[in-house]
Amino acid sequence: MTSTPPPEPAVAIERVAVLGTGLIGTSVAMAAARAGCRVTGWDLDPDVAADAAARSRLDPRPLLEDAVVDADLVVVATPIQAVAATVVASLRAAPGAIVTDAASVKEHIVRDVQALIGDDLPALSRYVPGHPMGGSERSGPEHASASVVDGIVWVVAPHDRTDERRAQALDTWIERLGARPVRLAPRRHDRLVAIVSHLPQVASTSLMGLAATEEADEPEILLLAAGGFRDLTRLAASQPALWSDILIANRDQVASAIELFAQRLLALRGQILAGDAGAVEGVFDGAKRARLGLATKPTVRSGVAVWQVEIPDEPGALARITAVLGQGHVNIEDLQIVHSPEGGRGTVHLTVGAASAASCAEVLAGGGYDPIRLA
Repeated sequence: MTSTPPPEPAVAIERVAVLGTGLIGTSVAMAAARAGCRVTGWDLDPDVAADAAARSRLDPRPLLEDAVVDADLVVVATPIQAVAATVVASLRAAPGAIVTDAASVKEHIVRDVQALIGDDLPALSRYVPGHPMGGSERSGPEHASASVVDGIVWVVAPHDRTDERRAQALDTWIERLGARPVRLAPRRHDRLVAIVSHLPQVASTSLMGLAATEEADEPEILLLAAGGFRDLTRLAASQPALWSDILIANRDQVASAIELFAQRLLALRGQILAGDAGAVEGVFDGAKRARLGLATKPTVRSGVAVWQVEIPDEPGALARITAVLGQGHVNIEDLQIVHSPEGGRGTVHLTVGAASAASCAEVLAGGGYDPIRLA
């Protein structure tokens, strides 16, 4: 009689090395340290690594090999053009470690890693591509925070040679940090982020560029820019070199997304020119309903309510309104604030669960505010 071999023990992650200590790398290091991991770090720029170490609990190392030598997990958060080479260097320098990355493009990097690693399939099996869907238009360790990963979707995108036990270990570690692991194939990841991440950057940058060009003949144009324009062009403040590399790396999927977006814009243009108010309203209504359903928490998938409240543009104003809602036991699902270009006041958009809509209005009115329901 043959006995069934015992299951392999789970892969434990307690020692983490972060390579590339910019905004994402340092934020991951902070979250890992908060979760009780021992964290080492390395950056091509020693001054950046030192800055990251001063702001977090990572132990900076002068060489990549020193940072990963006894790591259970290596997180590669370098600029995108250096990711594949850094992944391969890590796989070779840390023969027992899981290696993941934080790049926003997956298929291109997986292909490059496979080409560089050659026939070393055991090493390739330890590479689990990833993408934490956090960050902002800012960059550098000075803007890092453990809260950057709180509640975010963190894509885990195994390739065809990834060891499933290691992918599961990465899932578990991501949950430990307070994020939500989501499995996607590399190609599918790239197609989806082209629409929801890369295209918004293109649209924001293009709109800002259009306004800046028109300003040459109409110097008042930017004086008229209200909240909507400011919201839509926020991403235009992102780092140019970073986004150039990302868009080129995902060029085919980004080009397809731009084409789909252009088709929708031209269709809407035709409806506007034709004076077809019903069709235009239908486009807006469909988009509005989809936007209201865009909630990260399953608990608010049943619906949300959006309240608009004017507040003074002064220190403590936002803290006061959130304190009023907190005291009234109203949970805020999302919050946006838009400053008036004239100054002196701002508008807060508060999103709450649909079931809390009435109580939110009552609490706000009781606190001296005059809320207007938008949705």
